[in-house]
Amino acid sequence: MTLPQTVTSERLTLPLWTPDEAADIRAGRSRRGWHPDYPRRDDRDAATLYQPGDPWAPRHIVRGTTALGSVGFFGPPEAAPDGVLEVEVGYGLVEEARGWGFVTEALQALLGETDAAGVRVRASVEPTNKPSVRVLAKCGFTELRGANEDGELVMARPLPAAGG
Repeated sequence: MTLPQTVTSERLTLPLWTPDEAADIRAGRSRRGWHPDYPRRDDRDAATLYQPGDPWAPRHIVRGTTALGSVGFFGPPEAAPDGVLEVEVGYGLVEEARGWGFVTEALQALLGETDAAGVRVRASVEPTNKPSVRVLAKCGFTELRGANEDGELVMARPLPAAGG
């Protein structure tokens, strides 16, 4: 069970971070080809989870030639209490890139890959983060599991029915 090194959608490319890029993100250093506001604090936090060679690691959200943010999983899938393999996703964009549907498009592209791998995806979101709640709803996150210890809503996206 693995994911491609790079996932693409109509407007975006989602390449895995390299070890050198992850080190720069952790340190808060920008690179040529990255938006001046990238990495954000959330990207730096995600970089602490980075494991080289892990296909479930964070990825850049690239439009054209510019990295605008990140999307990725908090480690490889694990069996949920119901026995289904599950992984948690996180995402974010620089302020200037918000409102254009990029996160929705990036997440939908990744969900196509997780569906093919038979892995269910969950997300935790601040209840007041209406744009993120809308992204999750557009992407089919319909199962509300309550709140986590940080008071975030925990939502999951059911796997598509087999053969459908």
